[in-house]
Amino acid sequence: MGFSLSHYPCFLCVIVLLPLLCKCQDTFTYSRATYYGSPDCLGTPSGACGFGEYGRSVNGGNVGAVSRLYRNGTGCGACYQVRCKIPNLCTEDGMRVVVTDHGEGDHTDFILSQRGFSMLALPKMAADLFAYGVVGIEYRRVPCQYPNSNILFKVHEHSRFPDYLAIVMLYQAGLSDITAVEIWQEDCQEWKGMRKSYGAVWDMANPPKGGVNLRFQVSGRGGGQKWVLLRDLIPADWKPGFSYDSAFQLDY
Repeated sequence: MGFSLSHYPCFLCVIVLLPLLCKCQDTFTYSRATYYGSPDCLGTPSGACGFGEYGRSVNGGNVGAVSRLYRNGTGCGACYQVRCKIPNLCTEDGMRVVVTDHGEGDHTDFILSQRGFSMLALPKMAADLFAYGVVGIEYRRVPCQYPNSNILFKVHEHSRFPDYLAIVMLYQAGLSDITAVEIWQEDCQEWKGMRKSYGAVWDMANPPKGGVNLRFQVSGRGGGQKWVLLRDLIPADWKPGFSYDSAFQLDY
């Protein structure tokens, strides 16, 4: 049986409820962290998540690269509380980092921006912490928080109108992972899956003409999944490099 978007009168429909999720992981994981250099101590716009400038400056530049937590790009955009374990140098609460890149260090789970690494330290103790190079840490995943911001869908600069569409989601709050993205193909009356290109970038060759009706699958820690439907999200005359407001935000 064909599927028609006319069955969905609302702008956004949520399908299949997730079980109730806690607000963060219950326990910390012990590991190690180091840092990388950049001219302004922030992140890099060329990170493996494909975020561009957002990956340099989001969260005040408190960003980082991960290896095991990258999860083939599914971990892009996730937030973690990281705190170091050197007495008299480290703050009690540590800092919140956003994953924007992939990288492997000396048995580390995090390679932080210099700005992020400095946030682990007590006031006026950052230089002493940098001298260690690699430090013992503990971390746990926590909800990303972007007050007064909706999820933005950015048409990646590598897109070519109208033959190739690549998108990346920015300012995704909460604890959930995006595991699939599909576009509604009106002429065939079916959903067509986008390809996970790399990092947080999803793409499709020869996308359907007209305005883009899109849905994405959200997976939570409890194993539940749901689809979020956004109608007329991206206009028919979409442009590479432009971002489009979803008028929606995740809170789980």
